[in-house]
Order: sequence, then C-alpha cells, then structure tokens
Amino acid sequence: MANCAIVGINWGDEGKGRMVDLLTDGFDVVVRYQGGGNAGHTVINEYGKFALHLLPSGIFRPGVVNILGNGVALDAENLWREIEELTQKGVTIGPENLKISDRASLLLPWHRDLDVLEEARLKDKPYGSTKQGIAPFYSDKYQKKTILAGELFYPEKLKEHLAGLAEWKNLILTRVYGAPPYPLERLMAWIEEWGEKIKPFVSDTGAYLKKARTEGKRILFEAQLGALRDLDCGIYPYTTSSNTTAAYAPVGSGLSSAGITDVVGVVKAYSTCVGEGPFVCELFGEEAERLRKAGAEYGAKTGRPRRVGPLDLVATRYGAEVQAATELALTKLDVLSGFDKIPVCTRYRIGGKETDRFPFPAALDGAEPVIEYFDGWRSDISGVRRFEDLPEAARRYVLFLEESIGCPITYISVGPERDSIILRKRNAEKEGELS
Repeated sequence: MANCAIVGINWGDEGKGRMVDLLTDGFDVVVRYQGGGNAGHTVINEYGKFALHLLPSGIFRPGVVNILGNGVALDAENLWREIEELTQKGVTIGPENLKISDRASLLLPWHRDLDVLEEARLKDKPYGSTKQGIAPFYSDKYQKKTILAGELFYPEKLKEHLAGLAEWKNLILTRVYGAPPYPLERLMAWIEEWGEKIKPFVSDTGAYLKKARTEGKRILFEAQLGALRDLDCGIYPYTTSSNTTAAYAPVGSGLSSAGITDVVGVVKAYSTCVGEGPFVCELFGEEAERLRKAGAEYGAKTGRPRRVGPLDLVATRYGAEVQAATELALTKLDVLSGFDKIPVCTRYRIGGKETDRFPFPAALDGAEPVIEYFDGWRSDISGVRRFEDLPEAARRYVLFLEESIGCPITYISVGPERDSIILRKRNAEKEGELS
C-alpha cells in the first residue's frame, strides 16, 4: 500500500477511525482531505478512548505526520480544544507531527450560527445537520467567500478581506434570518484568539506531500462519513456538503498527482445511520433498541441515538462501487454474537418489483427491504484472532457478505481495541474456511 484511502461505504460511523489507527503503523503520513468537525472517529488505544472530529486518526502513532488538507472545513476553535484534550492525556502534538494546509479555509463562528438558523427555518423538514456550520461553510467556499488559513500570516490583508465578507454576510444574517450582525471587532477577536493558536501548524502542506511522495513515503488518506453521504453520489439532499469518496483524496489533500493504489472500504456488520434521510432497512421498537444497545450506537459528535438496521447489501454494494473499494474492513462483528437470527437486506422492493441496484434518491422513500435471515452464534468472539477460529455461522455470514458485495473482506473487527482484529489474506481461498 503506497497510497491508501480509508473510506466509509455506507452512511458514516462505520469505524474508519479504528481502522486508520490500526493501519497507520505501516504509513508515514496520514491526511484528512475533506469534511469538518461534524462527525467523529472513535479510537481506543493505550492513551484511552477518543472521539476525534478534526484531528487525523494517525495522531497517536509516533513518527507519523498528520495533515489537514485544503479540502477540510477548518474550525480553529474546536481543533484547538481537541489538541488540548489529547495533550492532557499524554499524546504529543506539535508542528512536527501535525500540519495544516495554508489553503484550508477557516470555518468562522457565523457558519455555525447560520447552520442553526437554517435548520430552524426548515422546521419539520430538516436535513439533519449537526449544526457545526458545515453546509454554510462549503457554500461560502464555493462562492469564494472564505478566509484561507495562510492569510493568518498577512494580518492587514486578512482584516480587509474579513471586513468585506462581514458586510455581505451581515446582510444575510439580518435580512434573511432576522439575526443580529457580526461586528468586525468580534470576528477579529476570534481570529486573534483561535487563529493565532493554530498558526504554528499552518504551512504549505502541498509541497510537503510532493516531497514525501518523491522520497517514497507511504501516505494514508482518511475520509469522513461514507459514500451515501457524498454530495454527488449520496442520498441528496440528505448528504454532507463535501465529497466523501476516495476519488476526491488527491484534490482535497493538495497532492493532485497522487495515485490511490488501495481503497479500504469500511462497513459495519449491520447498518447504522445518524441524521435524516431515507434508510430503507431501518429497524424500530424493541428490536432496534436491542441492537442499538448491543453496539453502543450513539453519535460520536452529537450523542444522538443512531438509527439501526440489518446490513443493507443494496446500499453496501453501491457504496463499494462508488468508492472503488479494493478491499473491505468489516467492523463490529462481535456485536451480533447475542442474536439467534441475523437479518440481512438483500434486495429492495419498489412498485411491486424487486431490485438489487441502489435507486435514484427520489425513489428511496417508496422502497421496502427484502430480508433474509442467517443463523446466529451465541459465543463470545472478541478474543478470536484467526478467521478459522470463528464459529461456523459467523464464517458463513462473512463469506456470504463478501460474495454478495463482490469485494474481498480482509479485516474483521471483533472489538473496539486496536488489536481486536482478524486479518484475512486478500482473495483468500474459500476452501477450508468452512468446516
């Protein structure tokens, strides 16, 4: 793996953070290339349990350089709080192992305010925003109305630029939403407090990455959320406001010439979804609550209970195609250990007809899941480290998923800890994998 992207296959929250934390042992550089602080990557290691929102998940590995690329929504305030939290628990963070692209745009306080105001305006038809300012931020970015991190080194230019943006933004705040305006002094005070704190980390990371590639360094690209939340390929408009796909990694990282050689797609052994939008395989009531409690399915950023359901093969196959996954990591298989029967959504029924193809977003509300059941296993598998040592029912389940998705499952997570993992060789022979 020279240039590897770790991406989500479904709606996000698949366990990408634990996979980045695991695999960074074999890489020199980890790059977050899109998204912001609106989702969390949960990592458990020798330092403790963490929900990372902006910091790349390679931050715990000594010798690994972590980069926030130009495609990231850079919330300086929340990033600094995250840095403080980790350093207080013994994690070393400095400009040597954390670098911020000078071309990353700053997420400003008014972006969070506008997010809250717009969700309130939508009332009973919200998009399910986490209210971290992500949609307003990316809207501004593509209107060319943001401040670049590199402008922190040009304070007079920055102030002039910010004054012009404030004049425009205050028209929206006051006339569209009836909210109070932002005085320039308040904005400059925020820049001086939080911008100055992250300033030592800001540099030309594009040049750094180009040099790293020339030197043969191994680069890992870390995505946020999953394929079904991608702005172009997801369940629009219930998506995030950036591209969550591996194909965007070269652009969002600032290394446009990077050729992604490997794409590890992360998928849970069942389905979860945080936020609004169609979720065809969703479970409700007691059945849903049992699965939610077994998997501790609550949002890493919001604490919201995640919507849960059986693994959705229609959505997962589509997600693997969108991500061009070369292999899969199946997480939380251990959570299913207490179930006698395990449901799987194998097809959708739309207008009385069954399909195994993921439909256009507008058709999803009318889709019904077609469910098949597989035998469960009642034994604890958290200590298993070899595929052949899994219960036969668990092996059958994994092999069925692999064949149905059409992509090799090379990692199987049986617990949240770094070493709670089963490694399978890619394209492993099926003979002998079932007794």
